[in-house]
Amino acid sequence: MNKNAETILLVEDNPDDAELTKLALARHGLDGRVTHVSDGMQALDYLYRRNGFSDRSGGNPILVLLDLKMPLLDGIGVLKEIKSSEHLRKIPVVVLTSSTEPSDLQRAYDAGTNAYIAKPTEFAQFLSAMKHVCEFWININQPAPQSAGAGMRNTSFGELA
Repeated sequence: MNKNAETILLVEDNPDDAELTKLALARHGLDGRVTHVSDGMQALDYLYRRNGFSDRSGGNPILVLLDLKMPLLDGIGVLKEIKSSEHLRKIPVVVLTSSTEPSDLQRAYDAGTNAYIAKPTEFAQFLSAMKHVCEFWININQPAPQSAGAGMRNTSFGELA
């Protein structure tokens, strides 16, 4: 497995937060590996290779960085779908959100998140947090082997490829 070729899926609806996260990842040499989508439905389209992502190459992302509060389908809905899918559930998902609400934290862990990070408000602290995320999930963690291609299945979000 070539860890250097695998993508990181950033699911973030706030353009400023997305740019900040991409900048932090670029500081750790990961800028060319980030795919950004701006809502939960786009995230599932990417993961299931449908609509605008039907021709995407490569396997599943090595990591999903997931905001909670998004339009169309929130982060908890995306997380539940990922963790209930035979073909996606082994992808590490790190919730990266501004929420420090205990109820959000509980719901995220109940839905199967691998980690929960409240976005630091100071830029230096945010860079440090992203350094640790990158170091562990990209360089240290040994990901599970990827499953064979996903098939069609119906969910509450429609037919998924």
